[in-house]
Amino acid sequence: MRIYFVGSHATGKTTLCRYVSRRFGLPMITEVARAVLAEMESSLDALRTDMELVAEYQDRVFGRQVAIEKMHPGAFVSDRAFDNLAYAAEHTTVVADLMGDQRFKDYIRWVSEGTVFFLRPHRDLLKEDGVRAGVSWESVLRIDGMIKLLLEQHRIPYLPIESVSMQERVRAVEFVLGRAGLAPAATAERSKDPGDRAVERSPTPAFDALRAVIGGARVS
Repeated sequence: MRIYFVGSHATGKTTLCRYVSRRFGLPMITEVARAVLAEMESSLDALRTDMELVAEYQDRVFGRQVAIEKMHPGAFVSDRAFDNLAYAAEHTTVVADLMGDQRFKDYIRWVSEGTVFFLRPHRDLLKEDGVRAGVSWESVLRIDGMIKLLLEQHRIPYLPIESVSMQERVRAVEFVLGRAGLAPAATAERSKDPGDRAVERSPTPAFDALRAVIGGARVS
């Protein structure tokens, strides 16, 4: 199972992703943007003024996300998917080229087959985020809107997470993953068969129906 948390910055994606990784014993794929920036020996200030540089940066970030996911043939949880394309639309002039690339079309199909949670923004999360305290609420809303457009335009089934409460977020995520047949790591450990292979429960009949209606998207 591939699990994605998508959304704007300052929405708590990484926090929830880390919880799921620990709870269900899944490898976690986290942000690749900082690593790409370091490899390019550049800075955010330079990206804001150099259009060619920021275009190269966003192309590399997208390519790296796809490459890292393909290194995990089994289940994983990621704190983003195609999110950087929303930032490419905000800061570059090459988003049409990126979205017209075969890599993008293939990746959209790949993500569509996963389980996607769309974390919606909330002012309280922005205020409590010490790292991004200077980020404007307006920029968060713009990115949020573009990510929702991508989800809807490409008919990717998703569950919107509106609550700011961590407890309610966890309940929603565990409900969906449980219906999909994913057991917490401790439960899976206790359920090992004589061949020492973890037993994965089959998705319940209601899971496909749930995926078909969450987010108003269709399952193809």
